Amino acid sequence: MTGIGVVAPNGLNTADYWSATLAGRSAIGRIERFDPQRYRVRLAGEVRDFVPERHLPNRLIPQTDHVTRLSLVAAQEALADAGVDAGELPEYAVGVVTASSAGGFEFGHRELDNLWRKGPAYVSAYQSFAWFYAVNSGQISIRHGLRGPSGVLVADQAGGLDAIAQARRHVRGGVPVVVTGGVDGSLCPWGWIGQISCGQLSESEDPRDAYRPFAEDATGYVPGEGGAILVLEDEDGARARGAACRYGRVLGYAATFDGRRAEDRGPHGERGLCRAIELALADANVRPGDIDVIFADAAGVQELDRAEVAALHSIFGDRPVPVTAPKTMTGRMNAGGAPLDVAAALLSIRDGVVPPTVHTRPSPSYAVNLVVDQPLRMRVSTALVVARGYHGFNSAMIVADAS
Repeated sequence: MTGIGVVAPNGLNTADYWSATLAGRSAIGRIERFDPQRYRVRLAGEVRDFVPERHLPNRLIPQTDHVTRLSLVAAQEALADAGVDAGELPEYAVGVVTASSAGGFEFGHRELDNLWRKGPAYVSAYQSFAWFYAVNSGQISIRHGLRGPSGVLVADQAGGLDAIAQARRHVRGGVPVVVTGGVDGSLCPWGWIGQISCGQLSESEDPRDAYRPFAEDATGYVPGEGGAILVLEDEDGARARGAACRYGRVLGYAATFDGRRAEDRGPHGERGLCRAIELALADANVRPGDIDVIFADAAGVQELDRAEVAALHSIFGDRPVPVTAPKTMTGRMNAGGAPLDVAAALLSIRDGVVPPTVHTRPSPSYAVNLVVDQPLRMRVSTALVVARGYHGFNSAMIVADAS
């Protein structure tokens, strides 16, 4: 990993996000982009004070959704951070693989409104692609002239890790550089209805107690928007162009899918996630004792939190591995959440510090060594990132220092 770009509710770039995260500054609050009064869920992690004209050419504004604009900004930061100039590399040397769960929902909502209020003549021609899951990959590719292998992965939260894993496959197959990760979110009336229908969102109106993973009285999660774009490249190629591996490496990855029958999922529904972690450890050729910190999925839904804790206990036993969920400051970002966790894990490795989890304390019945309130100073060499998506997607990724 040679470059990181972040857009998050608590930071519009990597430095600001990391500073806010270590300080425990939450950006969860009442939705401002539209009036949420008529909805039973009213809190979210919004990227506020984002003025696209300050970051992007005017020609891109009419053809892009809000989330695509955020993705373009994150990609620009990541490429600059890595020192990658596609014009100096072979024509097909740089690919783009991102994750998405919704595409440009806000753009689509606006055009549907135009259709029904004004008629078909008022629907933008850009609607044909601005709504699509692959639009972020496409727009990043077009803007930077990246013509290598590209695509999009769709698996909700787990998709963010799946995209990075696909980028890793491309690099192993000979592609020198791949831009990867995800920026996601659908905080608009049209997307909000879809998210509420899952039945897992917190209806609390107090940002301090709405999203409390691993708490006995947790009531659900708070959605967010944003994520991270990362630059993954072949180590020898990076060195040849004078780039240092300043962040770390992807050591291992695995994905599984839960069985349909309850007996296949284990007593707490943990079996699929447990298997994903086991396979990721095997892929990385490391043991559970080599993991220094775990970036949890932290669903904030009691049943899902119990499954995650059961999986971790199955792998790590009674060893008190530090566990953290900085997404409690931003909300769960769908496909953007896991790449942001990977970015946070890499920054933890770089700086020797684990960010805190806010607004919650684990109930004794969960028995998880959650880092709360203050960052934990410690040497971090290897981190496990866990992500799950709706209806059974499980992914696990292990990142490590450059040694």
